[in-house]
Parts: sequence; C-alpha cells; structure tokens
Amino acid sequence: MLSLMSEPTESRRERAARRAGEFPPAPEPLPRAVLDSHTHLDITVSEAGVPGGGPADDPVAVAIALATKVGVDRLVQVGVDVASSRWGADTADEYPAVLATVALHPNEAPRLSDLDEALREIESLAARDRVRAIGETGMDFFRTGDEGRAAQEQSFRAHIAIAKRYGKTLVIHDRDAHADVLRILDDEGAPDRVVLHCFSGDAEFASECVRRGYLLSFAGTVTFGSATALREAAALTPLDQMLVETDAPYLTPMPYRGRPNASYLIPLTVRALAATTGSDLDELCAAISATGDRAFGPW
Repeated sequence: MLSLMSEPTESRRERAARRAGEFPPAPEPLPRAVLDSHTHLDITVSEAGVPGGGPADDPVAVAIALATKVGVDRLVQVGVDVASSRWGADTADEYPAVLATVALHPNEAPRLSDLDEALREIESLAARDRVRAIGETGMDFFRTGDEGRAAQEQSFRAHIAIAKRYGKTLVIHDRDAHADVLRILDDEGAPDRVVLHCFSGDAEFASECVRRGYLLSFAGTVTFGSATALREAAALTPLDQMLVETDAPYLTPMPYRGRPNASYLIPLTVRALAATTGSDLDELCAAISATGDRAFGPW
C-alpha cells in the first residue's frame, strides 16, 4: 500500500473535520460499467477521510471497491503539482483499476519559485506507461488574478508541448477562461486527444469544443439546480465526446451537494446526464466507457 501524501494544511484540516464521516450512501448501481475520468484520491482521503466512512489500512483499495460495486470500475487519478503527480503515477503502478495524469495546476504555476524545474519533473513522469494524460493544466481566471496569468499561460503551453511529445491526452482545467483556452490551443496546435475537465461552459462554448473534436467531461455540477446553461451544453454534446467525472472530493452531485464526493457517486451524475440528453442509460454508459478507453487507453 502506498503512503498518502503530506499532512493537510490547517485550512484543509478544518475542511476535513467538517466533512469527516459525511460521505453519502451508495446509489443504485449502473447497468454497465463506466469510469471516473477525473478524481483526486489523495486529497479525498486527506481532507474527507476514507470513502464510505471508518478507518482503513488501504483507503485507495476501499475507494476502488466501493466504486466497483456500483459500476465504476476504472479511475483516473489526477495530479495538480509535482508531489501529487508522483504519488498518482506510483498509485497507478500499484492498483490495476487506476491510471494517472501528471501536471501543475494552473493556480499552482504562479506560486512556484522555479516553474521550469517543476515542468522538468512533470515531463520525467510523463514518460511512465500508466501515466496516460497531461493535466490538469489550463487557465483559471477565478482564483488567479492578472499578475499570475503570464505564468499560467507559460505553464499551459509547456504542458501542451509535453502532451504532444509523449502522445498523451491533454486534460484541461478551464475556469472563467474559455476564450483564452481556445486561443492557446489554436496557437500551439492541440494534441490528438483533449479533455475539458469539469466542463463549465454554455452551449456556445460546448459547440466550439465539439467542433474541434474535444471531449467534454461533466461533473456533479450538471445536477445543480442553477446549472441550466451547463445542461444545455450537455444536451448538444455527442455521446462519443462525453465523459463523466467526480473531481472528488469536490462537486458532489445532488441531492448531496456540500458533502464529500468519491468515485462511487458517479451513478448520480450519469443518470442526470441520461435525463438531460434523453439517452438510454445503458447506451450512455457504453458510450462513456468507450470514450474513456479512447482517451486514456486500456487499463
């Protein structure tokens, strides 16, 4: 069993105390297995505890087992800095149900004293076989102001280049930066496979992404009452360009918003997407599964 990452900061301890023991009950299983295309197992356990509640000698194995019981048999563990990327790559080597991505989160890039060195570390991890994507990278204008945007853009462009050099999928974090994300992808030339993680745009932006052949990954936000524009975006997304994710421990789908998220809650979002798109649930699961294999390769 891999050791978990470093102890959470004080603010993270506070969040962990608030969330401890509050994981929702397991939903009804899906008729066909799908993947969670974007999760943070390390952050989930550090901030919220073991999915399902209670102590565990191997929390990663517990999270995988809970997810498998409801039809979520594959997980993509996502890196946000050098340490989490290395942890994810090692975790993917140990657990057959897990693949990894590696990257510097766009909000991390402006904080680094040596961005180039961190990017070299990410590139060294990108060569590993069970690292199947470079991400989450991109642009975030919500948490980073004007002073950090140059570093974000430099980092994003570097990650695009790494993805292309190693033939890996690019996983994009885009918050309040739709036009700039498309501008930079167009400038650099996108890799063959691009995933818009936790898609947050409207129908117009979705149409632009679909036209470019990108994959749109929908999180629990699509179930929120206020997310009408997001559901409109989902409704026009072809099933073969759709993925589903948790972004755990965040963005827990309704009716459990505010409680900690984990991969075993994916069925709630999949059923919401089936209702939004008017798709047969079994057909949607099959499409999501096939798209996941196309994006990340065989487990």
